[in-house]
Amino acid sequence: MKLVPKHIWFVCVMLFSTVLLAQDNSRSLNSQPKFSVRGSVVESDSKNPIPNVNIEVNGGSYTTTDSNGNFRIEARKGDELTIKHKDFETVYYTILNNERIKVEVQPSIEDVKYSKKKYSRTNPELFKSLIDSAETYLKKDAKRSVQFIEKALGASNSSKENGEAYEVLGDIYLQWKQFDLAVSNYRISLQNTSTNIVKLKLASAYKQNNNYQESLQIYNSINKNQLSNWQLVELYEGLGDVNLLTKSYQASINAYNEGLKVAQKHLISPKVTDLNSKIAQVYNAKGETQKAKGFFDESLKLANNENKKRAVEEKIKVADFQNETNNYSGEIQLRKEALKQISEIQKEAVLSNESALTAQKQNYKIGNAYASQKDYENAIPYLKKSIEEADTKEDLIVQKDATRRLSEVYRDAGEFDKALVAYQSYVDLVDQLYSKKEQEISQAARFSKDIVSKQNRILSLESDRALSESKYELNIEQTKRQNIIIYSLIGGLVLLLVAGFLMFKYIKQQRLANNLLALKSLRSQMNPHFIFNALNSVNSFIASNDERAANKYLTDFSSLMRAVLENSEEDFIPLEKEIELLELYTKLEHFRFQDKFDYNITIDKNINKNDFVIPPMLLQPYIENAVWHGLRYKKSKGFLDIIISQSTPEEIKITITDDGIGREKSKALKTENQKKQNSKGMGNIKKRVAILNEMYKDKVDVFIDDFQDEEDTGTRVVVTLKKDYKINELRFLINDF
Repeated sequence: MKLVPKHIWFVCVMLFSTVLLAQDNSRSLNSQPKFSVRGSVVESDSKNPIPNVNIEVNGGSYTTTDSNGNFRIEARKGDELTIKHKDFETVYYTILNNERIKVEVQPSIEDVKYSKKKYSRTNPELFKSLIDSAETYLKKDAKRSVQFIEKALGASNSSKENGEAYEVLGDIYLQWKQFDLAVSNYRISLQNTSTNIVKLKLASAYKQNNNYQESLQIYNSINKNQLSNWQLVELYEGLGDVNLLTKSYQASINAYNEGLKVAQKHLISPKVTDLNSKIAQVYNAKGETQKAKGFFDESLKLANNENKKRAVEEKIKVADFQNETNNYSGEIQLRKEALKQISEIQKEAVLSNESALTAQKQNYKIGNAYASQKDYENAIPYLKKSIEEADTKEDLIVQKDATRRLSEVYRDAGEFDKALVAYQSYVDLVDQLYSKKEQEISQAARFSKDIVSKQNRILSLESDRALSESKYELNIEQTKRQNIIIYSLIGGLVLLLVAGFLMFKYIKQQRLANNLLALKSLRSQMNPHFIFNALNSVNSFIASNDERAANKYLTDFSSLMRAVLENSEEDFIPLEKEIELLELYTKLEHFRFQDKFDYNITIDKNINKNDFVIPPMLLQPYIENAVWHGLRYKKSKGFLDIIISQSTPEEIKITITDDGIGREKSKALKTENQKKQNSKGMGNIKKRVAILNEMYKDKVDVFIDDFQDEEDTGTRVVVTLKKDYKINELRFLINDF
């Protein structure tokens, strides 16, 4: 009898335990007992109870608070409690046990009195106090901060104040990683008041939103002679960052060096350290580790002359570099030094779990470095310390990683029992982290929805304000025109030019509107020939007592009709939806003519279906022609082949081929009525393509030719579809009209 090696036995035990744990977790999630949760809802300032508050559990239970603000509701551990009322913002609370819950809420921003003094709209103190309040809440409560900006815009009386308000709004979104909204508000700020500070912020927001070319364009457009020394360093640093992200390493080094020269000349010490560190990172990315080491040594020496936090940050960066170059001894030494300084920093400030400076992360990386050297005796204590600290600070991510690494170290050290215990702990932590991430995703979705809603309200306010200002300026202009007769002729000429421009714009918009109307009309004309034949097929199935086939066909047909009606109001739909319609339609035709043809639909796996949009039911007439006028009359069984491929990154080709009798034979077989029907169908699609190409500058191309040189020539239709329709621009023009 052969003995099973220990490492194989360990793997088997771990796999078996993982299955048991997964089954136990699944059963426990579904069998959590319900318990009664009691709580109350009161105002945070006055502590007065709030009656008639909506209390709901995501599992379905619902109740309201009584006159004393109290409530009781049935729930399970892990359920989310939603607390809603018209006088305060919705509160979400995750239930952990049956402890009593006390919810303190703040009144809506509309009910807050900013000062005992009654401000008028023209009082500049009101605007300043609102901006200050927004900046106070900027890092603590994004929604409340945005509400203060909304009020500040209502109190604004100049373009300068508007620019300041939108700048702070951009800062809020940048802080909360809503980079696209930050970009929008910085741009609005610049439209009101153009400043270099906001331009630098806009370039940075573009960079963080991955709009690298736009970021470079803004940085390069700034007049360097108008910048302060600090701003000039920021500009070069930003250029270096963008070029590093786009892997333009030499351009990145050049930009960092320019910034370094300015920082050294004007003794901007923090930036000298930062830029040395960043140049080192670029050389490391290029694979020039010796040059990277030289700059890292310099940045580490400079950082030691700054504050403790900056010194520790640089030590950790250099330690990460040592890890990448497998210099584990150097890495361990730096991280141990950093650990001592981190304990001092924590006495003065609280470090969040997201910070790279936490003790649990450094202990984990020290243990990992020892393990990489196969020094398991030293690795185990540091990994255990990391797990304990992560557990204390509720850092599940580090706790999970350290536990997994500890299990691996025990395994490599031959302590399989301890490895199995550690691995089981790791599995439990993965489940906890998964549950936590689900809650965070749900909360992030709500947060994003609330923020977008508030942003839309602010933009609406800005539109109303702009309209009021336009009316006011128009009245002033009319008064001036009445008093300045000498300029009447010039004014008349200006008005004539404006009228001509408006007329040109109106005609252009009218043409676009007519095109859209024509498209809508053509979309609504789905081929009645297909519908009539489809219903006849259902009738024939019923007549032959084939109810199963009739029901199946009618079900698929109704699905197709529903999809067509849902897309009937859309100018364009995603390519993915059109493919679904095409597959369903082809399936229906094959169902009716199974003895006449087979078909295949091939889609290039490299195509990103979300990158392309297509007019709805653009391809259906070509499929119908292939079946009804080509394959149906073929003596032998034919084949319909549909291929969707990507010829270039900017366009795709949809090729529809059939080996039917061909266009010439089909034309000879048609009756006068059939010729008329086909003419209408193809005429419809030609009009649609012509209108689309007129509106979007040749974005759709259709080529039709014979498929082969045999007796049955067949037909090939190639539809070329280009990306980047300027749909949003067109709709903006139509809405403006």
